[in-house]
Parts: sequence; C-alpha cells; structure tokens
Amino acid sequence: MFSQLPTPTLDPILSLSVAYRNDPRPEKVDLGIGVYKNSAGETPVMRAVSQAQDVVVATQTTKSYVGLAGCEEFNQSMIDLLLSGTSAMDRVAAIQTPGASGALRMLGDLMKIAQPNTTVWISNPSYVNHKPVMEAAGLKVKYYSYFSADTKQVDQEKMLSDLSHAGKDDVVLLHGCCHNPTGADINFDAWQQITSLAQKNGFTPFVDIAYQGFGEGLEEDAKGLRFMANNVEEILITTSCSKNFGLYRERTGAAIVVGQSQEHVNNAKGKLLTLARSTYTMPPDHGAALVKTILKDQQLTRVWKQELSEMQQRLLNLRKSLCDELRNSHNTSQFNFIESHKGMFTVLGFSPEQMSRLRDEYGIYGVGDGRINIAGLTEKDIPYVADAIVKVS
Repeated sequence: MFSQLPTPTLDPILSLSVAYRNDPRPEKVDLGIGVYKNSAGETPVMRAVSQAQDVVVATQTTKSYVGLAGCEEFNQSMIDLLLSGTSAMDRVAAIQTPGASGALRMLGDLMKIAQPNTTVWISNPSYVNHKPVMEAAGLKVKYYSYFSADTKQVDQEKMLSDLSHAGKDDVVLLHGCCHNPTGADINFDAWQQITSLAQKNGFTPFVDIAYQGFGEGLEEDAKGLRFMANNVEEILITTSCSKNFGLYRERTGAAIVVGQSQEHVNNAKGKLLTLARSTYTMPPDHGAALVKTILKDQQLTRVWKQELSEMQQRLLNLRKSLCDELRNSHNTSQFNFIESHKGMFTVLGFSPEQMSRLRDEYGIYGVGDGRINIAGLTEKDIPYVADAIVKVS
C-alpha cells in the first residue's frame, strides 16, 4: 500500500522550524514561523491566560465531552468580539474549530455542499494554507490582484478591477487585518467598495481574521469586517485565538456564518456539526475554556487587553527600529515600507535565492516568498538583521 505513495513535499513554513533548531550558529534568527516573541526571544504565556488557567483548574470538575459545536460560551464570545454592534448579531451562528485552519476547512466543506460550483477568490499572494484547504474541499480557486511588488502596498485599483468580475457563484476571501504574508492591509475605503461590489454582483465575502488586535487595535482591526457584515446578506468568517491570546498549540478557532435570517444560519450550523462529526467530532476544549474565562471576567479582560496592546505597540516599535537602523546605519530608505505594514509579517521583495542567502550565510530564517516575521525579532537582533538585509539586497 504505502510503496505507492510519492515522496512528501515539505511544508514551506513549518519545515523552517526544524532547520532552525538544527542550525548550530549562535547568531541565528528565526523569522519564519508566525509566532510572537518577547524581548528575551521567548513566546510567553500571557498573564491573563496564566490567571485563567488557575481559574479553570480550580473550577473544572469534569473532562467529559463538550459537544460537536465545542464551547458555546466561547462561540458567543467570538461573535461578540468580532460583530458587536452590528445587525449581523441577529442572524449569526458559530462553531468552535481546531484553530482557524480547521475553520477554513469546515467552511470550505460547507460551501461545497451548499453551492458545489463555488469559486473562491484569494489574494495574490495569500496565506499559504488558503489555496490547499479550499482545493481539498473540492472548490475552485482563483487569484485576484492585491500586492504591488513596486510600492510594497495594496494595489487597490487592480484589486477592485479583478473583483468586479466576481459573481453570484463566487466567494471572495479577504484578510480581516494584518495581511499574511505581506503586512499590507486594505483601507476602509476598499472595504466599502468591496462591500458595494458584493451587493451589486452577488458574491459572498469570506473574511479570515486571525490577527485581531495586532494591527491597529481590537476595535479598529474589526472596523472593515463590521461594516461589511452590516451591509451584506451573507458573510463567512474564520477567526483564531493563536496570536491575540497566545494559544498557538491549543488550536482554538471558530467558524462563523452570517445569513439572511437566523433560520438560515441555524441550518448552516447544523450542516457544520454534521461535517465536524465526520472529521474531528469535537474540538479541543482547553483553549476555548481559557478564552471564555477571560472574556467573561472584567478584570481578566482588562489584563488581556492591556497585554495585547503592549504586544501591538511593541510590533510597531520593532518595525520603526528596524527601519531606523537601515536608514541611520546603512543610509538606505529602500525598506521604509516595513514601517507602514501591519501585524506580524512583511514581504521584503526578495527572491527565493536572496532568502536562501539570508539563511545560508547569516542564519536568518524567512519564507522563500520573501516573508519575514517581525514578531520574531528581538531588539538585540535588529543591527545584525539590518546588516544582513542590506548585504543580501
């Protein structure tokens, strides 16, 4: 049986972690996998999460099954965090999933059942898992223009021109904030124009928001999504607690469906539960229990929001410090765009060969498409990384 299987292709991001761990050089820097690190180079357990764990351990009396939908209090908390104050609150349903990737697959499978000829439009470039997950669900995938290699910003004119051709059998996948991999976000005007196109052409928006709070703040990062949810009949949403709660290994996410009526989304939720039963049955509970505990307690919520704000501000400072080092020590403004990008990632505009040089000559690990994780930097790394970037460029 197994002799017929082809040699597997390594994951372009996760394989970097293995190579990094095996690299003996003391000056190595891991800017590949998307995790947040503090000034000591550690991915910490957030203070609110640590306190919530004490509460869960003290109060949880059973490890029995929770159910196909996962923790319903968690599901409602995710809805509130993303859609509070919108008309969508009266026509929404959610299920807990094993991370946002699990949510992507659940909604991909739902689309395949509800509308088998769906084409999912994704940005060029996009999160590395978007295309394979949608194709694994049996859906067609098409790219729309997004990132300008020249300006390192969103090419709004080309994007809107491409999306004007999306129709009623199409789903347009958008990054809610902190675009992965580029770090270049669409502005509120673009959100409004895409919403108008959805109303006019009949396509369904699908918003993947995995980094809420890492861009401009919790409320500002949801502004475009909330406008869209207020003004379209149907919208699909995936969200993750990996980054903004630091729960990477707990695989805590949610799939959210907004429809024309509560009856419609209840039907969609029922089908999602059937799909869940045939795949993983029930999502892991621990991460959802922590998030629910934090968001139902005012003091823990304050602690969490404060720490998240500190992380977001530190990302801004890291971007500025890296650009300052490039400008002041190397007399180059070539990489000023890094300062305007949002969230964890930036695309340097380097070729795969240049990214290989960063890794092979300097021990700086980034993705072959030119993506580096700003959140993987420590302050002490900045002079070394800036020097290597200049030499490779």
